Amino acid sequence: MRLGFVAKSIARPELKSHDARRWQNNPHLSVSLAYLRDMLLYLAHSRIDMYRMSSDLAPYATHPDMPQFHKQVAECAAELAAMGELARSRDIRLSFHPGQHVVLNSPEPVLVAHSAADLTVLASILDAMGCRPEAVVVMHVGGIYEDRQRACERFVAAYRALPAAVRRRLALENDDTRFGVVDTLWVHGETGVPLIFDNLHHRLNNPDGRSPQAALAACLATWPAGITPKIHFSSPRTELNIEPAPGRPTPLIRPPQWRNHADYVNPFEFIDFMRATSDLRPFDVMLEAKAKDLALLQLRRDLATYAPELAQEMSAAPHGGK
Repeated sequence: MRLGFVAKSIARPELKSHDARRWQNNPHLSVSLAYLRDMLLYLAHSRIDMYRMSSDLAPYATHPDMPQFHKQVAECAAELAAMGELARSRDIRLSFHPGQHVVLNSPEPVLVAHSAADLTVLASILDAMGCRPEAVVVMHVGGIYEDRQRACERFVAAYRALPAAVRRRLALENDDTRFGVVDTLWVHGETGVPLIFDNLHHRLNNPDGRSPQAALAACLATWPAGITPKIHFSSPRTELNIEPAPGRPTPLIRPPQWRNHADYVNPFEFIDFMRATSDLRPFDVMLEAKAKDLALLQLRRDLATYAPELAQEMSAAPHGGK
């Protein structure tokens, strides 16, 4: 089983996830790839074998008013191939997860077209890197727009309209407020898209009362044979929120927002989850924690202390995704 983290390193803050300069300074995918090379070398040194790249790796690549940025993937063919070879040589699983602006099921055709363009760029980067089929672009169903079933149907229609090369890279995740596992399973039945199980989202949004083990098993079964599924795991933030209250002698104290990710992963939650699902198909875990790689490294230490059999299984397990 691989463990991964998202985009930015906290342990090595000097490492950048992408070229974040504004368009006036001519940012470019080539600069992002130089940063990615440094990140991959750090991952290999730290024995971290899964990583979610920034979805802004190719800045402004689909901006409708900036055609000067539209050919970055083609311009960086050699650099992309080299980065893919580096990732493969270190057996690092890569992925993307575009932001909330990518909404395939929008009733607005312009937004759907822009979303499809963004997905096409991300899929083309993975293809240009020569990534194996396990390297996916993870997305959500989108908005409900007052009709859940129609929203799911619009997603299916937009998915089918995507180029085959893009569809091959997509994976669909349950979310915390709108579309639960029951909804993503319906979409999978219509499209065949593999499903990402998010444990915290499922706790927050489980319309059919499915157990985490049953929901996970159903999502794992949507992945093709020979490709290791991946899931998302996080712990909810438990700190109370203290907010200044102008004109009042004391601040406002608000309870936690459970959908917010904690800085670290609660190791006991993770251990219980892994033990409860040990008889299921093997899978990789993308950690969604605010401390990012620090959280991953700490969880690895915690497993060695509190669940050595899991730590041993993780270090000994062969990687999939051929």
